[in-house]
Amino acid sequence: MIKQSFLLLSIVLAIFSCSTNSSKNGIYVKDIVELNEAITAANPGDEIIMANGKWEDVEIKFRAKGTKEKPIVLRAETNGEVTIEGLSYLKFGGEYLTVEGLYFKNGFSPSNAVIDFKIGHKDKPDEISNNCKVTNCVIEDFNKPKRDDSDLWVQFWGRHNELSNCYIAGKTNRGPTVRVSIAGIESINNYHQIVNNHFGPRPVKGGPSGETIQLGDSYTSMSPSHTYVANNLFEECNGEVEVISSKTNFNVFKNNVFFKSEGSLVTRHGNYVTVDGNYFIGDGVNENYGGIRIINTGHWVVNNYFYGLKGKSFRSPLAVMNGIPKSPLNRYNQVTDVVVAYNTYVNCSSPWQFGVGTNIAQADVLPPSEIRSARAIRTTVANNIIYNENGLESIVVENDKADGVMFKNNIVNNQGVAFKNFDEGIVEAPLEIRALSENVFIPVGIPNDFEAYNGFDFDTIESDLLGVSRKDSNSIGAVLGVDVTNPNILDKSKYGTSWFSNEVAAKDPIIHVVEKVGQLQAMLNQAASGDIIALADGVFTIDESLIINKSITIQSQENAKAILVFSGASKTPLFSLQPYGKLTVNNLSLKGNKANYAFASLKKDMSNHFGLTVLNSEISDFDYVLKAYKESFAERVTFENTAISDCENGIELSEETNDKGDYNTEYLTINNCNFNAVNQNVVDYYRGGYDESTIGGNLLVSNSTFTNCGGKEKNKRLLNHNGIVNVELVGNTFENNDVQFVSILWGAKNNTESDNKVLNSGEIRTEENLVMKLMY
Repeated sequence: MIKQSFLLLSIVLAIFSCSTNSSKNGIYVKDIVELNEAITAANPGDEIIMANGKWEDVEIKFRAKGTKEKPIVLRAETNGEVTIEGLSYLKFGGEYLTVEGLYFKNGFSPSNAVIDFKIGHKDKPDEISNNCKVTNCVIEDFNKPKRDDSDLWVQFWGRHNELSNCYIAGKTNRGPTVRVSIAGIESINNYHQIVNNHFGPRPVKGGPSGETIQLGDSYTSMSPSHTYVANNLFEECNGEVEVISSKTNFNVFKNNVFFKSEGSLVTRHGNYVTVDGNYFIGDGVNENYGGIRIINTGHWVVNNYFYGLKGKSFRSPLAVMNGIPKSPLNRYNQVTDVVVAYNTYVNCSSPWQFGVGTNIAQADVLPPSEIRSARAIRTTVANNIIYNENGLESIVVENDKADGVMFKNNIVNNQGVAFKNFDEGIVEAPLEIRALSENVFIPVGIPNDFEAYNGFDFDTIESDLLGVSRKDSNSIGAVLGVDVTNPNILDKSKYGTSWFSNEVAAKDPIIHVVEKVGQLQAMLNQAASGDIIALADGVFTIDESLIINKSITIQSQENAKAILVFSGASKTPLFSLQPYGKLTVNNLSLKGNKANYAFASLKKDMSNHFGLTVLNSEISDFDYVLKAYKESFAERVTFENTAISDCENGIELSEETNDKGDYNTEYLTINNCNFNAVNQNVVDYYRGGYDESTIGGNLLVSNSTFTNCGGKEKNKRLLNHNGIVNVELVGNTFENNDVQFVSILWGAKNNTESDNKVLNSGEIRTEENLVMKLMY
C-alpha cells in the first residue's frame, strides 16, 4: 500500500515537473542539428533555448513565423554563456522572431553579414523578415581575416525590425558595422529601431567604408526609410569620418551620446532627417572628434549639446557642406531648407562652418561633376547658445559665403573677442556656466529681455534636451535650465546588454627579466598584454621571428644595452607584428644580415591592427626597417630618438595601391631620428584615390637628419607621401641625398614644411593640386 502510494506520488510529481520545465524553459537544444529541428517545428509562443557552451561553425537560419502576441524566441540558456564562434552567422526569415543573449566572438561570418534580417536564395525569392528583434547580444571582434573583405555585422531588411540593448565593438575590416538596406519595396518605409545599444570602440580603419551605422546607400538615397536611432552610446567609434551615414529619407536620431568618437553624424544623402537631443562630447584637445555634418534638404537639427569639440572642416561641431550642381546620386546635393535651432555649444573651436568641402580652386584637376560650388540656401540658424572660455576670431567660418543662411537670435559669450554678427543674428552676452556633470554644462545669464525667434514650425519643438516642455518658455539653447538634474549620459549601465561590460580594471605592468635568448619567445608567450620584457646586457642572437600578438614593451634593463642580432631567413622579420600585436622597443640595438627585416606585419590574415613604437634605439643592416603588407593597418607607427643606418629600405607603408582611399597607418611620426645610408623607400607612405570623405593619413617628420639616403630611389624622391592629407616637415636637415626632391607637398591639403635645411639634396616642392585617380 505504502509502495503503491509512493509510486503514484512520484508519477504525479514527475508529470508536474515535466510540465513546469516545458512551460518555463521551452525547447532545450544542445547542437545545430537539434536547433534546426526545433526551428522547423516551432509554433507561435515557443521558446528555443540554446545550451550554454561554445557553438562553433554554426549557420543559423531562423526561419519561422510567430505573432505579435506570441513571438518565437531563440535565446541563450544563460545570457552570454552561449558563444557563437568560428565560421558562423545568424539569419532571420519570417515574422515576430526574437533572438537574445548570444555572444559572437573568435570568428567571422562566411556570409556578407553576421546577423542578417534576410535569408537569401539564388533560385527563388529571398525570405525577408518583419517585426523581428535582436536584443541583449554581443558582437565583439568578429572580423574577416582580410581587411578588404567587406561585410556587415548587422544588416536590416524588411520592416519593423529591431536591434536593442546590444554591445557591438571592434570591427576592423571594410564595411559599416550596421546597415539598413532598403533595395526593394518590401524594405522601404521600414520604421526599424536601433535603440539602447552600446556601440563600443571601432578602431580607425584607414580609409572609407568604416561607418558604425549606415542607413541606405547612394543609389537608394531618395527612398523613405523612417529608421529610428535613439538612446545609444557611441564610444570611440573612430572607423572613419562618418560615425553615422544617413543615406535615406525621414530618419530620426534622438537622445544618442557620441563620446570621443572621431567622426560625425552625417546626413550624407537623403532628406528630412531629424537630429534631436543628442550629445557630442570631446576632450578639448583631439581635433578628430566631430559633430553633425549637413548635406541635402529639409533637416531639423535641434536641442543638441556639443562640448569640447576641436574639430574643423568636415569634423566641425556643425559642418554645412557645399553641394555639386545637378549632383549625381552618389555625390553631394546642395543644402536647402534646413533648420538649426535651440542647440548649445560649449568650448568648441569652430562651432559653425559653412561651405565645407568647397573645391572650386581645384577645378583644373577635377572634372566639373566633382566641383562643389552650390552654397547652402534657405537655411535658418536660430536660438542657439555658444559659450567659449577663450574667445574665437570666427564664430561662423565661411569656407564659402554663407549668404543663403539666415541667423536669428543666437547668443554668444566670446569673452569680448570681436566677431562677424551677420546682421545682428548673433548677439554677444556675458553668460556664465553651470555644471551638471563632468561633460555637461549649461550656459546661464541670458538677458531677461531677450526673445527667442519664432520661425515657421518652431512650435513643433515641444521640449528641450532633457525632455522639459518648451511651452510658455521663451528661452533658447538646448536646455531651458529648469527642473534640471544630472542626465548621467556616460553611465554605461543605461546602454547595451544586461550582462556584459567593456570596463577593464587598470593594472600595473609586470616586468619580466630575460637573460638568455632561449627564454625570450617563451616569456613573450607568458607575458600578459601591457607587460614589459627587460633584456639583460649583452648580445642576443636570434634565428627565428619573435611573434608579437599583444601589447608588449621590449627594452634593455636599466644601465644595460641589449643587442639583438637577427640571423633569420631572407625576407623574414626579427619582430613579426601580428593581429593585436602592439610593440614598443626601447633602448635596443637591432642588427640584421642585409636580407631580412627588422619589423613586418603578416602577409595575410591581419584581422586586427598592429602598432609599433621604436624609442632610443639603433637599427642597422636590414633589407627593410619596417614592411607593412597589403591589408595590414597600424593606428600609430612612431620612431623617436633612433638611428637607422646601412639598410636597403626604410619604412614601407605603401601597399594599398588599389587607389580606393586606403592606407597602412593613420599616424606615422618620426622625431629626432638619424637616417644614414638608407638606399630607397626611406619613408614610403601612400594613400591613393580622390575621395573628399577620406581626410586621413598623418605624417610628421621633425628634428631629424637624413644623410646619404635615397640613392636607389626610382622616382628620385627622398620622402614619398603621395595622397597623404596631413603632412608636416619641420626642423629637419637633409644633406647629401642623391635625389631630385626631398618631398613634393600637396598644397591644397594640410601639407606644410618649415625650418628645414636642404644641402645637396634636391628641393622641397609644393604643388597646389595633385592629379589623383577618382574613386567613383
